[in-house]
Amino acid sequence: MKTFIPGKDTALEDTLERFQTQLQAFGFNLNIENASWYNPIPNVWSVQFPEADAPMNTITGKGASQNAALASALGQLLAGLATNDFYANRYLGEAIANGEFVHYPNEKWFPIDLEENLPPEMILDERLTQYYDPTLELLGTDLVDLQSSNMARGICTLPFERQSDGETIDMPVNIISNLYAANGIAAGNSRFEARTHALCEIIERHIKNRILAKQVGLPAIPEPVLSQFTPVTESMNALEALGFNVNGYDASLGGKYPVVCVAITHQDSSVGFASFSAHPRFDVALERAIAGLVKDYSLDGLKALLASVSASEVTHEHVETENDWGASTCLLSPALLQATSEQAFVQWDFKGTSEESFEHLMSLLNTEGADAYIADYTHLGVECCRIIVPGWSEVCPVEDLIEANNNVALELREVLLALPGIEWDAEQYAEMFHIVEEEFDDEALLPTLLGMEAQPGDAWQTLRIGELKCLIALAGGDLELAQDFAKWSVAFNASVYSTERLGFFRCLVASLDLALEGERDPAECKASFEQAFGADTVAAAWGSIEGNVRFHGLTAGDMTMGQFPAHQELLRSYLKLQVAKQQN
Repeated sequence: MKTFIPGKDTALEDTLERFQTQLQAFGFNLNIENASWYNPIPNVWSVQFPEADAPMNTITGKGASQNAALASALGQLLAGLATNDFYANRYLGEAIANGEFVHYPNEKWFPIDLEENLPPEMILDERLTQYYDPTLELLGTDLVDLQSSNMARGICTLPFERQSDGETIDMPVNIISNLYAANGIAAGNSRFEARTHALCEIIERHIKNRILAKQVGLPAIPEPVLSQFTPVTESMNALEALGFNVNGYDASLGGKYPVVCVAITHQDSSVGFASFSAHPRFDVALERAIAGLVKDYSLDGLKALLASVSASEVTHEHVETENDWGASTCLLSPALLQATSEQAFVQWDFKGTSEESFEHLMSLLNTEGADAYIADYTHLGVECCRIIVPGWSEVCPVEDLIEANNNVALELREVLLALPGIEWDAEQYAEMFHIVEEEFDDEALLPTLLGMEAQPGDAWQTLRIGELKCLIALAGGDLELAQDFAKWSVAFNASVYSTERLGFFRCLVASLDLALEGERDPAECKASFEQAFGADTVAAAWGSIEGNVRFHGLTAGDMTMGQFPAHQELLRSYLKLQVAKQQN
């Protein structure tokens, strides 16, 4: 007997077989046997597992059953692969950057003048140009994509269909990777099922953010309505039995949007954790909201999260700052939980085919004056899509294209990768320190800036700009400056450093104190230092101070990134996609 789920066009068992078959056909080896399953309450399942050959591509799924959660996870994997989302912030190397195509065979390239603004009337459309570049500050160089970093080829764009008139618009890859992340990507059993799923995700997150920003009090879902949905009430009763207070809310803002919210508090905490979900069908939205509560947290984790901020100190502004604006879950301040709604509960519901559901959601966006831009992808044998709704689906502000563009380190990548193996004089290191200080924030992770996938546990993985500045100052012999940033590194990174890395920096701080103090003979202190930190650590720290050791723990790299195994795993995974795109 096969299982049919509301909102899905195919039986669950058929979906699982097809998704797994297609993934394996293109060489993506699943690691389901090592999956972490979680079933804390009735009718709520979640699963997490890595792709076997590229474990940095971790997949999670949620659903009302074990199979539903697995189908959700496989759909997320297919969507992340088909839309290139798993590789959006990674440098793909010179071979791919100069290949026949970088992203898709239908991409277009627009040459740029290094000192000119966007190429006029060549990319985007008039409305999008005004939206992304309202102050006319964007340069062509701002839209070179991180993945290729190919300044010579220029701006890479992908075709999207504008839904208002069916016209094809060239969307810069740089804009997609900077502003949208995974919001609005989906896989489905049919084209319109995938599109409906993607639009639901966009709508639920936008409405969640609007409710938080405007502190909208939400009407409770009446008990007689909740009692109609037995699986949901069973889940809520189980949460209450575990000490949580659970409430369901109508987040449709007067019946305009198909969004619900389920929020929980625990014991004395009045700070809430909420899950928002959208779907034209009320029952589907409610079920997904319940499942969303425990997708990323265990129940003990939720208790700890709620206890970490006391009701006496929390403010709406604090909670809003802590929320991830690209997620469907969030903290809710006491003021919002206790607010009296000015709107009455609306029993909204829309039951139709996937195509009808998609058209229904599009009509809601059109009423708001919003337009959607859609790219469909079928090269993995499954319907996938990316939908962009300007003004609705951004997870980062448009200003980031200028103020926090992910290609900011493009022209410095080669020297920063090679830095651990370079031997300069003090003046050159001082100049490098100045460049790094001018260009980047101390807290920024260097692997992120470079588009590198760092190996877990490797010193590169936790390398922030502040730590790099310490190592540059050390290499140049500026011990006072090195001491400032050694102390900064311990204070900022202690919780994420490996044991070895933390020991090195603690030893370095103490050793720099000794060197700068100049009153004690280091030879007389060496034994006590080795007893405290270990002989190898002392040798690395003292060698760094003496100039015999440079950039301790860091492997020098080049533009192939062949020195970084995890990055090569990711590239091998991407090359499987390139073959699929070329064949299909």
